[in-house]
Amino acid sequence: MVKPIVYTTATCPYCVLLKQFLDSQGIPYEERNVSRERRYAAELASLGTLGVPTTVVGDQVIIGYQPQRILEAVGAAG
Repeated sequence: MVKPIVYTTATCPYCVLLKQFLDSQGIPYEERNVSRERRYAAELASLGTLGVPTTVVGDQVIIGYQPQRILEAVGAAG
């Protein structure tokens, strides 16, 4: 299974929901908090967005709280 990368901020309620969803599904992920690490903010901008949560699964970039798309992407990549 490809481990999703989730770009977040500390104050984003949808980021919290997304992390809770991934945890409930047993999907391991790497969190990159853009408000704490400038390099993560730069990475996020290089993906063409500044919105959080943004989830990267393989070559797919999923912007916003879209649990079904993330499940599909994880299944397709894994």
